[in-house]
Amino acid sequence: MPTPHDVPADQFIKRLTSYLKDNVDHIVPPSWASIVKTGAHTQKPPEDPDWWYIRCASLLRKIYIHGPIGIGKLRADYGGRKDFGVKPEHAVKAGGAIIRKALQQLEAAGLVEKYQNKGRIVTKKGKDLLNEIAEEVIRELIKIKPEMERYLIKGD
Repeated sequence: MPTPHDVPADQFIKRLTSYLKDNVDHIVPPSWASIVKTGAHTQKPPEDPDWWYIRCASLLRKIYIHGPIGIGKLRADYGGRKDFGVKPEHAVKAGGAIIRKALQQLEAAGLVEKYQNKGRIVTKKGKDLLNEIAEEVIRELIKIKPEMERYLIKGD
């Protein structure tokens, strides 16, 4: 059975985003999501109206692959380089409120849980969902590239 490790991240996150938007009631953008910047390194809010769902899907995939992982590490991963004008650029962490609120919503949906003060991990329900979506993505890829069939376990 393919896992999120086996499929391209962009296609996987796109599919997971549409699933979270359509099927999970607990994941709803907060009222401030349309005006907030994602960190000190950005100059404007995201232009995509579905950016909240994309961020939740990306967080879920990242926790699956790197978990247990904490908010500090996630802030560093989603951060960027801040432009200081004529001074040299420096790395800056992303905003923590966005990541915390998204993780709280994923926890309420039963997809993520806290793990021994070490961060968060994906629950069994979350792993099943991610593996199912990875299988859908790999089946779509097989239609385009038949040589991708080697990633499917025979007997499925």
